[in-house]
Amino acid sequence: MTVKSIVLSKNQIDTLRQHSQKNSPNEACAILFGKTDNGNVIVKEVFLTKNIENSPVNFTISPEELILAYDTSERENLEVSAIFHSHPSSMAHPSTTDKKYMEINPVPWVIFSNMHDEFKAYIYDLDLVPVPVKIL
Repeated sequence: MTVKSIVLSKNQIDTLRQHSQKNSPNEACAILFGKTDNGNVIVKEVFLTKNIENSPVNFTISPEELILAYDTSERENLEVSAIFHSHPSSMAHPSTTDKKYMEINPVPWVIFSNMHDEFKAYIYDLDLVPVPVKIL
C-alpha cells in the first residue's frame, strides 16, 4: 500500500496530544477513521481508546472497543485509516513490538512522542516506510 501522507486537522492533533498527556506515563491509543484520496489518508474521526495494559511501553485495545470501533466505522461509512499510540518517554519511532503488529495491521501507524511533542507516521511495507503527517 502506497501512502503519500496522513492528513489530520489541528483539532484532531490537539485531541490526540491531550489523550497522550492524560494517559502518561502509560501509552495512549486510538483508532483513526477516514478516507483515502489519491494515496492521501484523510482522517475524519478520532476514536479514543483505553490501553488495557496500562503500560508505558506497550498498548492493547480491548476486543470490545475494537468491535465498537469497527461498528462505528461501518455505520459512518469510513475506513479504519490508521492506528495511533503514544510513546511517553521515547521518540516517535516504532518499537520492535510495534513493527511486529504493523506487519499484520497494514495501515499507517501514527506515533506521538510526549517527550519531544512530535507526531510521526509509518507504514510497514517489507520494511518501515515513513509517511508525512500533514496538519490542516
